Amino acid sequence: MAKTIVIKQIGSPIRRPAKQKATLVGLGLNKMHRTRELEDTPSVRGMINKISHMVEIVEEKG
Repeated sequence: MAKTIVIKQIGSPIRRPAKQKATLVGLGLNKMHRTRELEDTPSVRGMINKISHMVEIVEEKG
């Protein structure tokens, strides 16, 4: 079974650079307090690090 992580959006994309907004959309987040379960890969971890001030890791499975 592949490792997965659950992330939650805790920050608003308002007044953020376009690259950060696009990263949120790429992760499947677009509104506050939404959660998303994603496969734990280096590319996903890099996206999370880029916007770490707007998301939090809720749970790590696997």
